[in-house]
Amino acid sequence: MKIVVGSDHRGFEAKQQIKNIVSQLGHECIDIGTTDNNPVDYPDPAYLAAKAVSEDNADRAILVCGTGIGMSITANKVKGIRAALCHDELSAQISRHHNDANVLCVSGDLIGEVLLRKIVEVWLSTEFNGGRHQRRVKKITAIEEGREPKEVTNNNGQ
Repeated sequence: MKIVVGSDHRGFEAKQQIKNIVSQLGHECIDIGTTDNNPVDYPDPAYLAAKAVSEDNADRAILVCGTGIGMSITANKVKGIRAALCHDELSAQISRHHNDANVLCVSGDLIGEVLLRKIVEVWLSTEFNGGRHQRRVKKITAIEEGREPKEVTNNNGQ
C-alpha cells in the first residue's frame, strides 16, 4: 500500500518512527512533512495527507500531532475521509474493521514507541469487515453528502 505520513512539530519524532514502521512492513511511505521540530500548523499537513487519500493518490494516511485531535478534526473535513484518533491496538483494529478508517491519527506526546508500533501494525494489517458495517459507512457518506443517514436502506445500501 501507499501510505502518506504527516505531522506538525510536536509529532515529528513519532512520524520518523512511523516512517520506519511503514517501510519495514513493506509499504511505500510518502512523507508530506514537517521536516523538523520547528513550529508548523497541523491543518497544513493534515489537509495534504487527507487530500492525497481522497484523490486516490495514496491508499491511507497516518497523521501525528501533540494529541492527534487537531489532525483528526482537520482530516475529517476532507470529503471521503474517515480519520480515526486511536490510542491503543483495539481502537486501531476497530477503526479499520468496523469503520473502514482511511486515516489514522495518533498522539506524538501521549504514546510511547512500543505502543505506537503496535497501533500502526494493527491498523495497517486490519481489513474492513464490510457486512453490516458497510451500511453504516454508507450512512457516514450520506451525511457527508448532505443527506439523511436514514435514506440508506438495509437492502441496497443506497
